[in-house]
Amino acid sequence: MPFRAYSPETRTLLGAQLVFNLGFYAVVPFMAGAMRSDFGWGAAAIGLVLGARTFSQQGMFLFGGMLADRWGARRSILAGCLVRIGGYGTLLAASDLPLFLLGAVLTGVGGALFSPALQARLAVADRTTEVNPKRNSVFVWLAITGEAGAVLGPLLGTALLGWGFDAALAAGIGIFAVITVLLWWRLPPDKTHGDGAAGRSPASLRPAGGCLRDRRFLAFCLLASVNLLAYNQLYFAVPVELDRRGLGQAWMGGLFLLASVLTLALQLPVAAASRRIGPGPTLSAGFALLAVAFAVAAATSVDPEGPPSTSFAPIAAVVAFLVLGHMAITPMILALVPDYFPRGLSAGLGAGYGLVATSGGVAVLAGNMVLGRLVDATERHQWWPGTPWVPLVMVALMSALALPRVLPAQPAAKASLPAGTTTAT
Repeated sequence: MPFRAYSPETRTLLGAQLVFNLGFYAVVPFMAGAMRSDFGWGAAAIGLVLGARTFSQQGMFLFGGMLADRWGARRSILAGCLVRIGGYGTLLAASDLPLFLLGAVLTGVGGALFSPALQARLAVADRTTEVNPKRNSVFVWLAITGEAGAVLGPLLGTALLGWGFDAALAAGIGIFAVITVLLWWRLPPDKTHGDGAAGRSPASLRPAGGCLRDRRFLAFCLLASVNLLAYNQLYFAVPVELDRRGLGQAWMGGLFLLASVLTLALQLPVAAASRRIGPGPTLSAGFALLAVAFAVAAATSVDPEGPPSTSFAPIAAVVAFLVLGHMAITPMILALVPDYFPRGLSAGLGAGYGLVATSGGVAVLAGNMVLGRLVDATERHQWWPGTPWVPLVMVALMSALALPRVLPAQPAAKASLPAGTTTAT
């Protein structure tokens, strides 16, 4: 569905996703360099700050979603913007590690408040009938606008770094201040009747965190978490393979550009294909593409002790398959979450989106720890160099087979609707 066909509220939310990512990527990718060059801190301090920022966001998504259910999505979205402004302001004022660490944590918490609330609000913004294709395709546009922000943000940050990291922080504060004012002005209050949680009696609402007791939804989140684990290998498995080939990390810029170009160019065609084949087949195909990506990585992996290979094509193919699978899976996962909440879209929906995101964060943390040990063991014992990527093939295939079996029951007409992100950061 064309972007202009959405309601003003939906376009406002999608624009907020773009600007939120713009403000994030103009600052956060440059934090490590600033900590080293401006403060002279070592790798341990840098790792602590970056790890705390990531955990405070991914680990807090469930809590942020529960707050969105209690406060209302609008309040949580605005609070997320304000907390991120506070985080950037703390980073700007920091002169020592504890204060810089606090700023990084506040930056992550801002994202944890913002993202599940925005996703929940998008899920209900245009749902005027029980069967509404807008709810599905809107998440395709969420992926596109988010990726646009992720592409433009580093360009803005790079331009500002000529004036120092403080200039990037000041620009980020300005960006989030503007978006806070615009959202306060343009975003209508949460509904006070119908599906809106604000007007429902406490007894009619799903208890906060009630999704944790829904076994079917827990299985859905567990299997869906493989998607984030797989996509995160752009930051782990792909650099490992580049290093084994002696290509160096300078090639990463080209791979991330490839990922962005594919997302912006193919997200709508992938969504159209998803609309034709339905949720179950789309998810199976998406996870099968992830499995193919890691099968290619395993089959073309280079022995670190052997002669280096300078072939870039296999790594580009791995990235292409990862991105295509991610494009098929992510919007569909986000579109299906409301179907697990039949007692009212707003009742517990924020917590549901939060749990999906937190499950992915836990999967990345645990999965990368296991993969790291496998990489070390493979090099130490001189196993077949593709060994670390075999478990990723297996878990992707597991999700391809099992996830369609735990989807909520849907009417035939609804099951054929399109699914259509990147999580706001």
